[in-house]
Amino acid sequence: MAKPSFDEIFMNLALELAERSHCVKAHVGAVLAKDTRIISIGYNGPPSGTHNCDQEWPIEGCARDSKGSCSLALHAEENAILYAVKNGAGLLGATLYTTLSPCLPCARLIYSAGIIKVFYKYSYASYKGLSSDEGVDFLNKFGVEAVQFAGN
Repeated sequence: MAKPSFDEIFMNLALELAERSHCVKAHVGAVLAKDTRIISIGYNGPPSGTHNCDQEWPIEGCARDSKGSCSLALHAEENAILYAVKNGAGLLGATLYTTLSPCLPCARLIYSAGIIKVFYKYSYASYKGLSSDEGVDFLNKFGVEAVQFAGN
């Protein structure tokens, strides 16, 4: 029996973490790893200690901002990066596994954090009806390898 690769394990964990999301609109999970070890995990939802959208607003979700995005939620990548930083974990050279390709603001955060590779399962552009994955384009342009996950 073939053993799963660490890339498959981490992406599967990201997919399972997405199921923890309290967002009414989308469920996204993320795993930060380095040298076959997990640094941090995250999923999209409101900051800890605030409202859970699926409990507070189960039908429509939280209020929208001027661009039509959730006004309360943090993205899965943001939650994973913030938790790592809050706990003193070094992200330089890390790999991010996420179920949805990063949006442009998350891509800027990923780049600034020193993450060197991003695997994503699904396209943010397809999800949002956009012509291109701006976050992926940004990351690849500035030397962070961002690729759609081909495993399982």
